[in-house]
Amino acid sequence: MKKLLAILLMVVMVFSLAACGDNADSDKGESLKVGFIFLHDEQSTYDKNFIDAAKAACKEMNVEYVQKTQIPESQKCYDAAVELIESDGCDIIFADSFGHESFLIQAAKEYPDVQFCHATGTQAHTAGVKNFHNAFASIYEGRYLAGVAAGLKLNEMIDDGKITAEQAKMGYVGAFTFAEVMSGYTSFYLGAKSVCPSVTMDVKFTGSWYDEQKEKEAAQALISGGCVLISQHADSMGAPTACETAGVPNVSYNGSTVAACPNTFIVSSRIDWTPYFKYMIKCVQDGTEIAADWTGTIETGSVVLTDVNEKAAAEGTAEKIADVKAKLLDGSIKVFDTANFTVGGNAVTSYMADVDTDAEFAKDTEAIEDGIFYESKHRSAPYFDMEIDGITLLDRNYG
Repeated sequence: MKKLLAILLMVVMVFSLAACGDNADSDKGESLKVGFIFLHDEQSTYDKNFIDAAKAACKEMNVEYVQKTQIPESQKCYDAAVELIESDGCDIIFADSFGHESFLIQAAKEYPDVQFCHATGTQAHTAGVKNFHNAFASIYEGRYLAGVAAGLKLNEMIDDGKITAEQAKMGYVGAFTFAEVMSGYTSFYLGAKSVCPSVTMDVKFTGSWYDEQKEKEAAQALISGGCVLISQHADSMGAPTACETAGVPNVSYNGSTVAACPNTFIVSSRIDWTPYFKYMIKCVQDGTEIAADWTGTIETGSVVLTDVNEKAAAEGTAEKIADVKAKLLDGSIKVFDTANFTVGGNAVTSYMADVDTDAEFAKDTEAIEDGIFYESKHRSAPYFDMEIDGITLLDRNYG
């Protein structure tokens, strides 16, 4: 009898310890704190897109959310990361701007028990810092779809006699002459060209991710130069409001501008960062490794488009976007199919891309396979930086 009681007591103790272990893991997961470092605040469409996703993901994953806004690409990023760890007790740090990367790596080396995640960066796969990770998404596919919408609008303007086929010139307001921006405007242009073969495009760079006045002035200059539709990779309402004032169709970025621009806004592409934020949190909760480079896709819900504004868009735009999206998903359309563009009048059969970033920006990786330039295959951040025919850079700005 005593032996039986002893055995029963041992069984109870084992189950009790197991339950305690489960509760400990649960408590650990629910007590996680995630610290976010944002370049600007919600006035920037770029940062607002991250902020909205961060809040949604943390709420869904039942973890604490701490943010720091208006953090420049300087030592202040490192200081912000340290404060989020030492004062706020954050277990994960995420920063949203390219120039934050070196300061985040500095902090990651000093705090090996904290996970550091970074958007648009290029160094995680070569830095050798186990707790530092990069993430991006195949937004070039979203921009391609937005370009299809732009091309359909140009066709409508041609059919209505508002412009000739030769006048189908778009304008693009870019921040810097970086691969991320070049990949974006090229994919947008190729989307437009897939439905409007005569399209051309001019690009102006502001030298800033967020400068409403410069973005507005760039859009106005492009319109004055004969551009009949404008898009942008810049973060303020400068270009969209310039388009609304001038009555020029606009394809925006990072969210709908239909409330402020009801007559000219067509559609917008953006990265939804919610899937990545949930992924990095889940990895830490489960004790699994976060990928050094993570690339979201249409399939993961990371690349999305807003609803089409039927008031400004060409008839049938939503249906055409759905058709092209299905072909991107099944692989029958590849955004950077080299059969669809030339450089200097010549077909492109080989291209060495700068994937392993170094001080000399050396070209180190063959990016074309079987006639396709494979963006975001060798790292998450874009590296397409070819200047293809049909696109004219009116200026350059490398920061």
